[in-house]
Amino acid sequence: MIKIEFYSGVNGLCGFEASGHAMGDEYGEDVICAFVSSACLMAANTVTEIIGLDADSQSDDGYLKLMILENASSAQDILNGLKLHLTELEKDYPENIKVIYRRCNNA
Repeated sequence: MIKIEFYSGVNGLCGFEASGHAMGDEYGEDVICAFVSSACLMAANTVTEIIGLDADSQSDDGYLKLMILENASSAQDILNGLKLHLTELEKDYPENIKVIYRRCNNA
């Protein structure tokens, strides 16, 4: 199962962490993993490379984390769009995707 944790603080979302595999098909053929990976990478790249916010990001096979280290107000639309996209996917694939909400450490 893929678990995506969204972190929020007093000013909105401040990051997310996605881990695991959907196990919907063979490795390299799993479209559910591809859906989630593509959406998360686009959000992370938009926040860091297009908007230019300072963030802690880490990635590995089956893992992606993005924590924004400064005021994240300019990234709210991107992060909320990702959250909406993934919660809709969770409705379609409840056995493969779980969306979780947490508070930021500094909130």
